[in-house]
Amino acid sequence: MSVTPPFAQKIPHLLMQHNDIRIDHYHWLRDDERTSPEVLAYLDQENHYTEQTLAPLAELQDTLYQEMIARLRLDDSSVPYRKNGYWYQSRYQSGFEYALIERYPDGQPQQVDLLLDGNERAAGQDYYDQGQLAVSPNQQLLAFAEDFVSRREYQIRFKSLITGELYDEVLEHTSGNLVWANDNQTLFYVHQDPETLLPYRVYRHTLGTPQSQDVLLYEESDPSFYTSIYKSRSQDYVVVGAWSTLTSEISLISANIGANEPTPAVRLFLARQRGHEYEVEHYQGQFYVRSNKDGVNFGLYQTAELASCLDLWQTRVPARAEVLLEGFTLFKDWLVLEERSQGLTQLRQLPRTPLNGQQLNGQPTSEHQIHFDDPTYVTWLDVNTEPDSPWLRYGYSSMTQPVTLYEINMDTQERRELKQEFAGEQFSGADYRSERILVRARDGEQVPVSLVYKARLFKRAVNNTTNPLLIYGYGAYGASMDSDFSASRLSLLDRGFVYAIAHVRGGEELGRNWYEQGRLLSKQNSFNDFIDVTQALVSQGYGDKNRVYAAGGSAGGLLVAGVINMAPQLYHGVVAAVPFVDVVTTMLDESIPLTTGEFDEWGNPAEAEFYHYIKSYSPYDQVQAQAYPHLLVTTGFHDSQVQYWEPAKWVAKLRELKTDDNLLLLHCDMDTGHGGKSGRFEAYHELAREYAFLLELAKP
Repeated sequence: MSVTPPFAQKIPHLLMQHNDIRIDHYHWLRDDERTSPEVLAYLDQENHYTEQTLAPLAELQDTLYQEMIARLRLDDSSVPYRKNGYWYQSRYQSGFEYALIERYPDGQPQQVDLLLDGNERAAGQDYYDQGQLAVSPNQQLLAFAEDFVSRREYQIRFKSLITGELYDEVLEHTSGNLVWANDNQTLFYVHQDPETLLPYRVYRHTLGTPQSQDVLLYEESDPSFYTSIYKSRSQDYVVVGAWSTLTSEISLISANIGANEPTPAVRLFLARQRGHEYEVEHYQGQFYVRSNKDGVNFGLYQTAELASCLDLWQTRVPARAEVLLEGFTLFKDWLVLEERSQGLTQLRQLPRTPLNGQQLNGQPTSEHQIHFDDPTYVTWLDVNTEPDSPWLRYGYSSMTQPVTLYEINMDTQERRELKQEFAGEQFSGADYRSERILVRARDGEQVPVSLVYKARLFKRAVNNTTNPLLIYGYGAYGASMDSDFSASRLSLLDRGFVYAIAHVRGGEELGRNWYEQGRLLSKQNSFNDFIDVTQALVSQGYGDKNRVYAAGGSAGGLLVAGVINMAPQLYHGVVAAVPFVDVVTTMLDESIPLTTGEFDEWGNPAEAEFYHYIKSYSPYDQVQAQAYPHLLVTTGFHDSQVQYWEPAKWVAKLRELKTDDNLLLLHCDMDTGHGGKSGRFEAYHELAREYAFLLELAKP
């Protein structure tokens, strides 16, 4: 039985900017209050149409879901880490969605105390997300953040770890970002605007007092900056960061205050200067600063003073043209760097105080780099809470190796494996193969591509291959899409799919310049790279030209949505998750959450040059009468980052103008936001739906 797709009512809405007129017939789908009967009815029709259309795939979807959860250990726990005399871990119980947060005293693993039960907290809720948790320095109090709406607007609550009592007081309208002072009675937190959701104020809260009495310590007046806080490695400071796309500024508050003391001073570390990005750590009387003052790929500097004079900074690691310094961690004797070179992450260990060949704990001091063998992979620093420890924890994953946690003794270089994530009883990494290739884009740049496939199912024959190909991309905010492992992805690989990540410009895989080439007035490079990678992979035999698929979410949804306006003939199907598609209209409206912080990423269309450039690629504005691939579009009704009406309007306009009979499906989850379902298992239902959609299309 055929199902008739819904067609949204057309109500002209005039938009004018820079003498350019746009008529938005689907503007009425925007409902900030999310109560309009007409909007709710239309979304219900779209959801019903999608459900009915995909009903024949219910068995396949269930099979995929069962495969995915079979690759999870139903009873599982994290590797405990030590902090202030206790070992902390999260633990899942079979059949439960949320983790238990537990700890036990050093040397007494049998005395496990339950700090928080996520299942208990989520009971009766349509959505639950557990945000930041922090234990007070005296180990007696827990502060924790929770979101029950999926708008990333958190409540902060308190619990006694002595009595188990949950305190009555609740801090509302927070970003969930919190830090304890060292007096065990004072909590610093970040407040966000209830409408724009912009985190911009830092308050001091005294336990046992109402939120109305909280003291404002810091307020960011520039709406293009976000505010966050963290505690320094030394535990002496609460570090207040103001961050924008291109500029940052750090202020410091002493963490050594008493509950009854006057309002602490907020000291500026270094005044903001447009284009200067920096971050600060403090340990053993020294400030360590990661900064781009000498080069776009960042260097590391050291100073004992507040940084009003940059001449006081000593260079520890110079900025380099070919290596991006992504982060660092301080230990008593060692400095560990997270770096990226030629698109791949790496970890490098240096003596924190250069000793010119002297010995440390009987061992020669020298630089060490951890080496990896996979052609494409990702590594990162894990939880390292104790700077006095010689043991460094780090994670590693490749497209054929599940996430593995290691620790290495920085003094002796002894290494041990702590845990490898389960990927199913039958999984063997030897059954799969990964590759990393470079594709020459139309302007001559070499675009990295990471690939993985099941070796025995891969049938490469140029222009005559039988493998379906799925290409994923993001390309924004300088976010690097690393080549990690996905157990759920095996359900595609085991059915013959080749999976590729196109590391297009706009990410930071090849350093800061790679990002600069994919934002503002260079954004078109991101789309061109993705198209050029698609064509190259097909011509090189990695995929059947008639079974090529694309996927992306959020800014990656913008990427694939833009690409199918420009080159729809290349793709048989596309999955666009929470796609940012109405770029011009959103960036012109500063009342929409997070818009003001995005001007340095996309440009401000209040300026004519940016308006016309953004409009030239904005997926919603560029929908035209042409054939489009099969499309599955997903969104969350409470999304705070990409409002639900963007994908809803986009689907409505596509349905009006497209000239093909291909599927066009919209699924709007009425209970979730940008991140989709919460809980351990629920998200796999969404992924199973997407995979079933692709697998059905890919049938030979």
